[in-house]
Amino acid sequence: MKTSAKELRDLSNDELQTKAADLKKELFNLRFQQAMGQIENPMRLRTLRRDVAKTKTILKEKYGRV
Repeated sequence: MKTSAKELRDLSNDELQTKAADLKKELFNLRFQQAMGQIENPMRLRTLRRDVAKTKTILKEKYGRV
């Protein structure tokens, strides 16, 4: 699921940090599946990486930390 920057900007600091942690965990699991050759949607890796980057960028913009 692609996350828009507008949706992320509406979240609080704690919610953004939780979202970033969840996305990183999902990204880790997908990378593991890819290594095992069991990944069904390889494009999901790309969207997850970008969502993590968006979340970190907004955290940095709003609160000056990641």
